[in-house]
Amino acid sequence: MSRQTSPSRKAATLLYAESEHGADQLYFAGFRVGDPFITFAWRGQRFGVLNALEFGRARKESALDRVLSLEDWTEKSKRELKVGQAGPAEVIATLTRAFKIPALRVAADFPLGLALKLQKLRVKLEPADGALFPQREIKSPAEARAIAEGNRCSAVGFAAVEKLLKRATIARNGQLLLDRRPLTSERLREEIEVACLRAGAVSLNTIAAGGDQACDPHCVGHGPLRAHELIIVDIFPRVIATGYHGDMTRTFLKGSPSDAQRKLVAAVRAAHGEAIEAVRAGIDGRTVHDGVVEHFKKLGYETKRGAKGAIGFFHGTGHGLGLEVHEGPSLGRRESKLRTGAVVTVEPGLYYPGLGGCRIEDVVQVMAGAPKLLSDYHYRWVIR
Repeated sequence: MSRQTSPSRKAATLLYAESEHGADQLYFAGFRVGDPFITFAWRGQRFGVLNALEFGRARKESALDRVLSLEDWTEKSKRELKVGQAGPAEVIATLTRAFKIPALRVAADFPLGLALKLQKLRVKLEPADGALFPQREIKSPAEARAIAEGNRCSAVGFAAVEKLLKRATIARNGQLLLDRRPLTSERLREEIEVACLRAGAVSLNTIAAGGDQACDPHCVGHGPLRAHELIIVDIFPRVIATGYHGDMTRTFLKGSPSDAQRKLVAAVRAAHGEAIEAVRAGIDGRTVHDGVVEHFKKLGYETKRGAKGAIGFFHGTGHGLGLEVHEGPSLGRRESKLRTGAVVTVEPGLYYPGLGGCRIEDVVQVMAGAPKLLSDYHYRWVIR
């Protein structure tokens, strides 16, 4: 993957974070470390400062151009700064002097305590205006394949859901039973996460919510599931090998849907298709979102916000996807111009307590013409 380094010769780009979950650090360093470590970009090169535990692996596995010994630079810091102990701040200050770096450009979430220590050591910090690596928004072919692989794992999770729902029976009280026990959101989620793990991805906080629980879009779901109710399943696994995510949503119903439920799902499905068709390079993501809003209005699906919460369509149409589940660009209420190569989700939904919730989500890569679909699973939602 192509990675730009420092945006100017006047400031180096500095990171101090772990790369197991820190997306910017993983993008920059190209390998996973569970503890925070120093990296910086200066004059076209990527530097990393690693301890003995990670030093050899960094030289073999990372995308860094130069790997420096943390132990060596710690001792150098003690000598030059004349201190008994040297931590990350002292090492960074020593590095800036050794490499003649006038200033360090840092992300908005750079650790505050470390920033204050660096300022005391007279290191100049410049907060980044926006994303530290805005180029992360544009995905290379390799990155797009990694995201598609995440969605393959999502599809494996949906197949597991369908298998359980097909096996389930309907009790007299309307609950779904599996092997004579209530089929719960927890059981569905467990089956999804095990299936994703076997496929090569870790799926955490998976959503498997039925009935009115599904009307709160980020409710993961809990307790017994019921027949004839809509069940939203949102799977966004992280591929173990690459760190890239998939993100897909389907809505299911075990039993017999009402006419109102059929109309609700049809409205969301149509909005989903229209939104995907609207995604093009150069279009504002807000325009795509406004089209979905207008679509629902024409069909009579009202959106309201009150003391008890919101109903209708009250979230964005989509978001960027990559090393983070939510990143730029946006298909929502704010301006966000789409560029060729960006990857976005498209996930319209409608939510009405008493009727239920429906959301359908796929992932596309922005192109000059029709977008490239990076997810694939059918839309059959009624399970007998």
